[in-house]
Amino acid sequence: METTYPIQFVSLGPGDPELITRKAFRVLREAERIYCPATQCPRLKNREKAGVNSKAMEILRTLEIEERAILPFILPMRKEREAAIAVYDQVRAEALQAQRAGMRVAIVAEGDAGFYSSIHYIYDPLREAGANVARVAGIPAFIAAAEWAGIHVAKQEEELHVIPGTAGLERLESGLATGAQVVLMKLPGCEAAIKACVKAHPEHRYHYFEQVGRPEQFYTDNPAEILARPFPYFSLMIIQPDARGTTVERAALGGT
Repeated sequence: METTYPIQFVSLGPGDPELITRKAFRVLREAERIYCPATQCPRLKNREKAGVNSKAMEILRTLEIEERAILPFILPMRKEREAAIAVYDQVRAEALQAQRAGMRVAIVAEGDAGFYSSIHYIYDPLREAGANVARVAGIPAFIAAAEWAGIHVAKQEEELHVIPGTAGLERLESGLATGAQVVLMKLPGCEAAIKACVKAHPEHRYHYFEQVGRPEQFYTDNPAEILARPFPYFSLMIIQPDARGTTVERAALGGT
């Protein structure tokens, strides 16, 4: 018999607690268990909330969500995904058990839960198994970043290419050559490619962001600053191509 309450996958937005939706806030206020991604503080090896780092938990606390409902799950910060997937499997099992006990369960994700969110490791298997799940939409970080910088991500008939932080220089150049606006997420994996692109193509405009929606957020469109700065995990970039140099514009002018 299907439970009354679906497991809710709640999007927290880019980091600013005021950018969460009213629906997400309501679901969180009603939840009896809220599973929250976190990383372990270096010297504290238990699951106590004082011993974890979590942007998501900071948002929940600012929203004054019931503290005792929040259950952090510690994700290993390694490239190999096996250990993290094991954690997701455990959370999925616990959430399903709580749901079957008639509890209101939420699992939170920063940004939007359906946009480059690793929470799909929990959501997809539950949905494929026929579990009662629901997702609450949120604002992805690049939308909030564009608002902060006062730029349009895409205008009129412009295309937008969103690329993960594993792209090489050739992939960047091919996207920009079409005249599309390019968004790159989680930049450390493609830092070298981005900086090579900045050097090779000064005609484009590069908007670089860190920690969007948080007090320590940072933005620059100065190429020299971008080249000198190491890219942390929570960074993104919006690149606006110079339309005069694109393949699309050259073709319109009868060029090759």
